[in-house]
Order: sequence, then C-alpha cells, then structure tokens
Amino acid sequence: MQQQELVQEILRLKEERRAVILAHSYQRPEVQDIADFVGDSLGLSREATRTDAEVIVFCGVHFMAETAAILNPEKTVLLPDLEAGCSLAETITREDVRAWREQHPDGIVVAYVNTSAAVKALADICCTSANAVEVVASLPPDRPIFFVPDMFLGAHVERITGRKLDVWLGECHVHAGIRSEDLEVQLAAHPDAEFLIHPECGCSSTCIFLRPDAKLLSTEGMVRYAAQSPAQEFVVATEVGILHRLNKKAPGKRFIPVREDAVCQYMKRTTLEKVYESLRDLKHVITVPEEIAVPARRALEAMLALG
Repeated sequence: MQQQELVQEILRLKEERRAVILAHSYQRPEVQDIADFVGDSLGLSREATRTDAEVIVFCGVHFMAETAAILNPEKTVLLPDLEAGCSLAETITREDVRAWREQHPDGIVVAYVNTSAAVKALADICCTSANAVEVVASLPPDRPIFFVPDMFLGAHVERITGRKLDVWLGECHVHAGIRSEDLEVQLAAHPDAEFLIHPECGCSSTCIFLRPDAKLLSTEGMVRYAAQSPAQEFVVATEVGILHRLNKKAPGKRFIPVREDAVCQYMKRTTLEKVYESLRDLKHVITVPEEIAVPARRALEAMLALG
C-alpha cells in the first residue's frame, strides 16, 4: 500500500479496534503524524492512564509499552515491533538493584522509566527526565538514594538538588555519543542561538560551563520552551526525531541538531506498515506478570502522584 492508503487503513482499524495510538517524540515523522498523542515518557505515561480506549498501540520502545501495560492491566497494549529495545534500559538488571538494596536496607531506589518492568518492581519510585529533580527533592534527606540507570541524568539531579546519590553508570548510546567537541562546533557556528540540551547527554556539564544560559530540558520541555521563546534559532542536543515535532509546534523557527546522526535505531524500527499490521492482527501484545506488575505499578503511581 502507498502511504496514504496505509494511513486510511490505520484510521479505519483504530476505530474498529477502539484503539488509541501513542507515539514518542523520537519516532519517525509519519508515525508521529498518525498518533493521537505525541510526547515524552512522562506525558505518555499519563496519557496511558487517561485513555478510555480498549487497545493502546505504543509507538516507542519496549519499556514504554511495558509501562502502559502495568498502568492499564485491563487494556490490550500493542508494540508494533518487538525488537524496539533500549540500550540504556539494558545496562541494569533486577539483580543489580537487589544487590544495592541488600547493602542499604534503609535505602530508596529511584528508577528512571528507561528501565525494565523487573527493575521498576524493586524501585520505590520512578521518574522521567522531566520530573527527576522533583522526585529526588521529595525524598527524605537522611536516607541513601540509588538512582538508576542513567549517570548523566543522575549527575544533573545531584547538581540541581544538592543531594548525594549512588548513581548507576549507565548511559543511552545516542545521548552519550553527543560529545563536548560537537557542542563546541555548534557554539562557534551559532553563537546567538539558544541551546536546548537533554540531561542524558554526555556533554551537559560542558554545556553549562560554556553556555550558562543553556536549557537542560526533557523532550517535552524542549517543545514547550521553543514554542514560547522569542528566539528564532535553537541548537538541539537530543535524538533528532524531536526536530519534526519542534518544527510543527514552533513553525518558522530554526532548529539545528548538535549531531545530525544522533539517531536511535530502536525508535526508528516502528513504521506505518508495522502500526497497520499491529492493529490488523493485534500484535504484539505486551504483558507483565502480576508479581512484577503490582510492585512496579506502585513505583509508577508514586511518580504520577507528584502531579
């Protein structure tokens, strides 16, 4: 089928299945355009709990679909491609968290949503890049905190909150690949541009040093900021899929990626054809065993309760 035919079939099947399509901001442009809701991990988590649809098609990666399934046990959650994983989520296991807990029985585990359901099940509370600072700031000041798994986001949280954290040394291969030298090139080329930096980036500390006015923001924060800022030019340090959404939300402004090859191949595995097949055949259904889902749900709901 041609793209327009695929879109029409997806819309037809979506109505027939009583489905909603959720897409992350790093998805392909055409996948974002077919979605009912496009956002970051926090926004998608909230939207998953609000929908009255019977089927959720999650255009993202595996841990996101797991999160939707945990929060919506009565709904059918579909992931169009089972190979859509996450290099960051794979850096930590349930056993790693259990080992820390054994050494710190009074400790608190904060799990970034970029983790498996099995890791979330051992966490006290989850967070996203949008609310990680708020989550950590809400915790008792006299207890050790294990922040997993992103070391750059953890360093950012430490810097803002002043809290000493035990930070797992994990990283997203895309964000870690955005280096200080890439930033310096763009600083020289676009000295008057505003700089929007995702806190998972390996260059975030350098950016604060070189450009104290740089904005460290989640993907959703970048979209909101760019839309209301009077600036006309922005240098953006995150996965390039967000550029499509930035251009739609802030038309006429110029968005320059720090690295044009900052592409997550896992995110790009989802295509219109796979969304169509997922709706047509109700594949691939994502389920989480109850013994994992129940404690993971508590950690996610603790996060969502912060507002």
